[in-house]
Amino acid sequence: MKENCVNLLLKAFDYDIKLEKNNDFKDKIYHSLGCALEKKWIANIVPSELLNKDLKEIINLIATISEDYNFYNYFPDNVETPDYGDNWGRFANYFELNNRAIANMEGNRTCCGLINSIKILPAIPPSAKSWANCIIISQIFPNLFGDGYNKPAWEENSLYAFKLNTGYSENIIDFNIASKISPEQQLQAFCDLAHFRGLKIGFRTIISADQMKVIINNEEQVFSWNNPEHVEIYINEAVKLMNLGFEAMFVDSAKHIGGFEMENYTGVGALPDYPQAQYIFNEIRRRSGKTNISIVGEKSSSDFERYRFMGLNAGTDYITGDDFYKIRELSDQLKYSRTYAPGVEIENDNYEGGISYEQRLNRISNALFAYYCASDKLPSFMQTNDLFPLRYDTNTHHIMMTNPNYSTDNTPSSHIENLFTKDDGAYYNHKVGEIFAHALCR
Repeated sequence: MKENCVNLLLKAFDYDIKLEKNNDFKDKIYHSLGCALEKKWIANIVPSELLNKDLKEIINLIATISEDYNFYNYFPDNVETPDYGDNWGRFANYFELNNRAIANMEGNRTCCGLINSIKILPAIPPSAKSWANCIIISQIFPNLFGDGYNKPAWEENSLYAFKLNTGYSENIIDFNIASKISPEQQLQAFCDLAHFRGLKIGFRTIISADQMKVIINNEEQVFSWNNPEHVEIYINEAVKLMNLGFEAMFVDSAKHIGGFEMENYTGVGALPDYPQAQYIFNEIRRRSGKTNISIVGEKSSSDFERYRFMGLNAGTDYITGDDFYKIRELSDQLKYSRTYAPGVEIENDNYEGGISYEQRLNRISNALFAYYCASDKLPSFMQTNDLFPLRYDTNTHHIMMTNPNYSTDNTPSSHIENLFTKDDGAYYNHKVGEIFAHALCR
């Protein structure tokens, strides 16, 4: 039996591992409509209501809103991922959580994005009866330009460039407690708590060679797809994460693998060729021993078989969520394709503004209801902004490219308060909660 990393996490912060009911949010508990067992989450909030709580309070809350009505006095030793079969990724809703943006910002340092990702888990709707909800965290490896630091809003600090074979980002891991709970155990605790919440978990990765560096014998090397040692490191880094509890991988620029439509490629550096990508994705599944890993490719084209044979389960940015009938017809067209489908997009990581709350809510509703049968639903793709609206002078792509500290008094809580909109954001979050309440028993 694996070690109970949630208990290790509690002990690392000098908390007792015995859990107690947390009824602070009893008036903000939303639940699925029509199920025998209620799927519960917290809504009608701004994120700071959770992010400014103590970790123990949040874990108490996670136990309190357990779907099966049982309250666990101690976090279970063994928590399994929600089981939707090997091809669950073909039907899932993917929600990218920018774990760097919600990290603790103190002075010019950034830390503990993973702890804060745990704190936001109660506000993410759990998986439905017929399909999974999956969180994709934006950062896991150290970024190249200022990892562990925040910078002014106009200075680049991109998440689209990172280092491999040198551990995990200082932006997300709490290295102050690493002597009590390792970075790997912190990641495992996050996965266990997400699985307990009825969620799948994945991470974003890139494939543009010049946007990656590899550390070998303390030497920094520019990544090359022609270097077998680099390819092995790339595969094994993904396998390590899958063995910690991750089960999905979002691959940036996957549409262009093998030189496809390179006139629209905006990355920097070479990409793997098609057979090499097939090998890499197959090896990640084989070496981890997991047949249920979902590999998601950024963008899709009409040649769906190209992506299916590559080993992908879903592709983004093929159809927006604006037209219910077009989505439903695409769902019907692909109902016999059970391993790969292009997805419905609410917002992507390149979004720079322009979608109203009303349009966003309509897209979410269409993504969750546009089908003849729930078992034929298309995958969908959302960003942090789609559940918790960001402040008006920023956007999804901006916080992927930069790492600003929005604190007005140099405290982490002030950054969290100012990163998101206030009353209108809470009301929007309430409306999203209403949509999911009607969807989760599908």
